[in-house]
Amino acid sequence: MNHYIQEVIDAHVAIENWLGKGEGDLQALQARFAPEFTMVTPGGKTLNVDSLSAFFLAQRAAKPGLNISLGEITVIAEWPAGAVVSYSEWQSLPEQENSQRYSTVIFSKTGSDLLWLRLHETAAA
Repeated sequence: MNHYIQEVIDAHVAIENWLGKGEGDLQALQARFAPEFTMVTPGGKTLNVDSLSAFFLAQRAAKPGLNISLGEITVIAEWPAGAVVSYSEWQSLPEQENSQRYSTVIFSKTGSDLLWLRLHETAAA
């Protein structure tokens, strides 16, 4: 399997475990994101690596029963120092309506390290 696709899957497993069960290593989760990381949320808010870290810290085990499913993971472009990957994401919580979003991530690669550099999420209509 392509290592960028595997990283998308692995990161979402770690996020699901952290937010849903409070399990995992916060430092390892945060280490996936480049210092210059930025994200546009489905609601249009922009986060940097510090605000994302604060979110993770505040939301540990805040979503019991969270399930994240991924689909349509596609490497749009790949070059020696990174890649662009798109994917669909569904989040479900017990007794709540499921949410779906479409995401595009730009990865930076240094040696064997893959870092999330830019993430843009759009809520499905």
